[in-house]
Amino acid sequence: MDFSNSSCINEFATIPARSAEHHNSLTSTADLLKPVASSERRYDLVKRVLDLFAGSLLFVLALPVIVVGWSLVRATSAGAGIYTQTRVGLGGRYFLIYKLRTMAHNCEATTGGAKWSTAGDTRVTPVGRIFRKLHIDELPQLWNVIIGNMSLVGPRPERPEFVKPLSLSIPDYTRRLAVRPGVTGLSQIQLPPDTKLESVRRKVVMDRCYIDNRGLCLDLRIIVGTAIYLVGFSYVRVRRLLALPSPIGFPSKQIAYTVPFQTASTKSPEESLAASGSSINS
Repeated sequence: MDFSNSSCINEFATIPARSAEHHNSLTSTADLLKPVASSERRYDLVKRVLDLFAGSLLFVLALPVIVVGWSLVRATSAGAGIYTQTRVGLGGRYFLIYKLRTMAHNCEATTGGAKWSTAGDTRVTPVGRIFRKLHIDELPQLWNVIIGNMSLVGPRPERPEFVKPLSLSIPDYTRRLAVRPGVTGLSQIQLPPDTKLESVRRKVVMDRCYIDNRGLCLDLRIIVGTAIYLVGFSYVRVRRLLALPSPIGFPSKQIAYTVPFQTASTKSPEESLAASGSSINS
């Protein structure tokens, strides 16, 4: 299996964002995505069945926690308890992701737009800080799994307004659109939240590794690794206990992936994000 080549191109960077309600998708999607092997296509079909079954079961089990969480958010801060946001999914289609709200209502309008969330972010509410630490805010995404927007395992879905500058800055970024985005994934349990372009670049390497090696065994290891991580194990211990692929320089015999920054643009990645009027909120 070739870990270094990809036919993915950055046409998505030229396509403007549209409303999620219309579920618009990329044009020329076939040109954006690496050809999928028949075995991978078969597994993707099986995985969808498993997602529907497991996602439904987990949603029923998590529903009481979601209801309590929603009530706490409503009781402690103004605004809706469930937060929706447009994200880019399989094949570039837009969908609404569901989360328990952890930030102050309409905070982006009062703080100059979307920004990376950093330690001590003043936009995060006291209850939201607890939810984020315990990852309770992610539980409503199980509904996204049930209706087919997401999978239990896959790359994290990104916002449309961020995909354009990231696609310009990071070659093969749109390869992430070859599979459904996930509630958890290879990069999510091995790397901390994004704080700068380099961290996004590292996650793209992880996402490429997952897409090229996806299968039932890897997905089960990621799900078990997620449970281990949630009870307090470090990224390093999760990686070693589950023998997860390590394509970005961790101690491993895995073949290393490399994703250089695109050099065609005269602007740096940070300048591209600034020019678009956006930054990234992880």
